[in-house]
Amino acid sequence: MGGNALAEARIGLAGPVLGTLATAALVPLANAYDSDFLRALAFTGFFLNLFNLVPVVPLDGGRAMAAMAPWMWFAGFAAMLGFFVLFPNPILILILLLGGMETWRRWKTRKQGSEGNEAYYRVKPAHRLAVALVYVGLIAVCAVGMDLTFVDRTGAI
Repeated sequence: MGGNALAEARIGLAGPVLGTLATAALVPLANAYDSDFLRALAFTGFFLNLFNLVPVVPLDGGRAMAAMAPWMWFAGFAAMLGFFVLFPNPILILILLLGGMETWRRWKTRKQGSEGNEAYYRVKPAHRLAVALVYVGLIAVCAVGMDLTFVDRTGAI
């Protein structure tokens, strides 16, 4: 996880940054070859990276929230719970179970002198802003990328 919340956020955001860049590289190829398959592949990549940014602790978005606003873990958990109600899925159950237990453990130990102590979560405002800009930027790029690569299959047979 790193030595502090900032290191954890850097490690957590590295995957979505690289994943989004790799996925974005598919867009010019999809356009050059006019390939719906490559567009669908890019759409899936953008979606997976966007989903990974949900602020729930086992996901990379939860790791970023450790440096920005740990209370957002609860908002992310609630969003994931709502998503599960709308779209039941066994993977979401697993994320909810692991995320719920880890969120509760981290929240309880956050202000204690134990492993997850207060110093771990102390982040300078400039670093917090940098993490927020990368986090929000990734969300924007993934959302726009999904829009650009959406393949309408309503009229397909």
